[in-house]
Amino acid sequence: MFNQSQLDAIDNAIQTNLIEAGLDNVIYLDMAGNAIAKHDNGKTNLDPTAFAALAAGNFAAVDAMAKLVGETEFSLLFHKGEKSCIHFSKVDDETLLISMFDTEISLGLVRLKVAETIKQINLILADE
Repeated sequence: MFNQSQLDAIDNAIQTNLIEAGLDNVIYLDMAGNAIAKHDNGKTNLDPTAFAALAAGNFAAVDAMAKLVGETEFSLLFHKGEKSCIHFSKVDDETLLISMFDTEISLGLVRLKVAETIKQINLILADE
């Protein structure tokens, strides 16, 4: 599905756009919950494999709910806690980008940076 130069370019886009912007963890995964790329700021102890599987399940459940209310899909999800936030974004029909960050970071900044990263990932994947 991905060649090494694509994986390297995706890693670079995530590191540059999201981790360097202050996000704690970013996982790029397929809809089955398999992590394709995993990045963190070195300050967390998240199990990215377990998180990716749970995130895919969460997204699938919300996708089913969307259909029940007459929507084709909800392509973006956001969870906010007391200290941490999780932003889910659909990259394409087969992949998701999950971003975790603390509440000190603006959701607007995260949405902007995620949108830029998704555009870059889609360009990378288009250059097969």
